[in-house]
Amino acid sequence: MKAIVKKESKAGLWMQEVPIPKIGEKEVLIRVRKSAICGTDVNIYQWYPWSQKNVALGTVVGHEFLAEVAEVGNRVQTVRVGDRVSAESHIVCNRCRNCLQGMKHLCPETKVIGVHRDGCFAEYVSIPEENIFHVSSEIPDSVAAIFDPFGNATHTALSFDLDGEDVLIAGAGPSGVMACAIAKHAGARKIVITDVNPYRLTLAKKMGATHAIDVSQTNLKEALKNENVHFTVGMEMSGNPQGLNTLLEALEPGGNVGLLGILPPKTLIDWDLVIFKMLKIKGIFGREIFSTWYKMSNMLEAGLDLTPVITHHFPIDQFNQAFELMISGQSGKIVLDWI
Repeated sequence: MKAIVKKESKAGLWMQEVPIPKIGEKEVLIRVRKSAICGTDVNIYQWYPWSQKNVALGTVVGHEFLAEVAEVGNRVQTVRVGDRVSAESHIVCNRCRNCLQGMKHLCPETKVIGVHRDGCFAEYVSIPEENIFHVSSEIPDSVAAIFDPFGNATHTALSFDLDGEDVLIAGAGPSGVMACAIAKHAGARKIVITDVNPYRLTLAKKMGATHAIDVSQTNLKEALKNENVHFTVGMEMSGNPQGLNTLLEALEPGGNVGLLGILPPKTLIDWDLVIFKMLKIKGIFGREIFSTWYKMSNMLEAGLDLTPVITHHFPIDQFNQAFELMISGQSGKIVLDWI
């Protein structure tokens, strides 16, 4: 089968012929219809230090997808050939204290498909039965293919009460843009997003942001000086230390902060802002398994529209052009079509 592989220890990815995966008795073989490019995939493509530490050469990358079940193991009970599915990309141990207490999203032994084991940038991928999520027929294929990052945004945004609140989002990447749509759907009063990329700020406006501020042109305080805004919820989705510090400064006392962006390990902040304003900070990694997935599906079926965030489609053989466009910052989510 065709697969996109991290073949060499340098920037780039390579299309290769690899064997179709064999499945265990509780695994499912799925035929991929659509894959989407994630920031993690871009990190692997550019071969940044994080990827060098976490991804073995020869790994098939990718973890966002919509697929059809092609084969099931002999002990699989809840999945059938032909089912339309996506999957939770975090594979957990099912033995640790957190897993046994029903908190699989906190498993310290989590392995990620497309990072620690072969992923979905391939014609076929094997997935444990317990990670499979059946996709409603009401949800378009391309939207289902971005459930993974949509889940990150959902987990972050819905960690807090948004109804009637003013929300500040740092970072207009795809997760930040989707968080705008979720916050609007959940009843937020004002949704302000900051970035330095005009293309993505424009996209955020389409997705529900009331204010999209280019902080390379004006600072947040100046941009909002005539606005009656009181931020009680902040979402850090940029991975930029300055974005985090600006967010902490802007929040009201007692505010809530969700940290999804991957910040540099030695990021410095003004701890007085956290302590004396009694801010509450929550780290976010992935999705709550599977409650976040049901929230995602239900919001889409209730009318939440994510289609504007999907700005480009490429046939799988043009994956290099797709990655180049993603790296340029002139796109939202990019979907790779296998079929």
